[in-house]
Amino acid sequence: MQSSTVKTTVLLAALTGLLVLIGSAIGGTGGMIIAFIFAIVMNMGAWWFSDSIALRFSGAREVSREEAPELHRMVEVLAERAQLPKPRVCVIDSPMPNAFATGRTPEKGAVAVTTGIMNMLNRDELAGVMAHELAHIKNRDTLLSSVAATIAGAIGMLADMLMWGMIFGGLGGSNDDDDGVAGIAGGILTIILAPIIALLIQMAISRAREFGADEGGARILGDPEPLARALEKLEGWSHNPMAARTHVNPGTAHLYIVNPLAGGGLIGLFRTHPPTADRVARLRALAPALSFRPSRAQY
Repeated sequence: MQSSTVKTTVLLAALTGLLVLIGSAIGGTGGMIIAFIFAIVMNMGAWWFSDSIALRFSGAREVSREEAPELHRMVEVLAERAQLPKPRVCVIDSPMPNAFATGRTPEKGAVAVTTGIMNMLNRDELAGVMAHELAHIKNRDTLLSSVAATIAGAIGMLADMLMWGMIFGGLGGSNDDDDGVAGIAGGILTIILAPIIALLIQMAISRAREFGADEGGARILGDPEPLARALEKLEGWSHNPMAARTHVNPGTAHLYIVNPLAGGGLIGLFRTHPPTADRVARLRALAPALSFRPSRAQY
């Protein structure tokens, strides 16, 4: 988990460095500062209301203990084991088997599961998934994702400013033709590449946090095997014809334990999750280090 944290820190530093480079390309500090402040305001607003936005967009509804007693009991026991406040428990009426966690702090945490995942997985496997989601809350992954989104959003806005500045001739005109051509070429490359690089770094941060949540979930449960089996089942379902016909809001797809919109080939560069086979292999490699095996009765 420490390597995941280090990798995330390095990637955030890379995003920040990219932001500074684009600011230098624009040439003026005034517009950069205004755009950066505006991006922070937008993204911090989204972060502040991230839990309610994510739950609303995914169609999740909070359920009471009377409606889902076994699910509540499972989350309660695992949250206590993770030394977390019990999060809100939500259900999404969807055949797609998946789950996610949200909330800017552990005190504001919420976990959501689809009816599809409750029907597909046995109790141990579902507990593994819930432990994974609680690890996301414990690791404050929502906060890290929001910071990354803030910086990436600022980069995109600065690239837009550079584009409009070039269109209207407001940036650094030069009397030297060669310098002017070089400046235009550099500006075009910045406009095209900077947002793409920022997105790739943002996705890499998300992938690093998934590995951390897998390990954290295995340690909370005390056994990596149920989560490994659950991931294999979820990955298998994502390739069947029904998965292609299931509606998923793209705005919340990255939150799920297995991204239902992930693709292969070039699209794989923009995956928000590591390949499931890699996640399963890492989980099973943890087995010798985990000696605690909880009984079903505990959750």
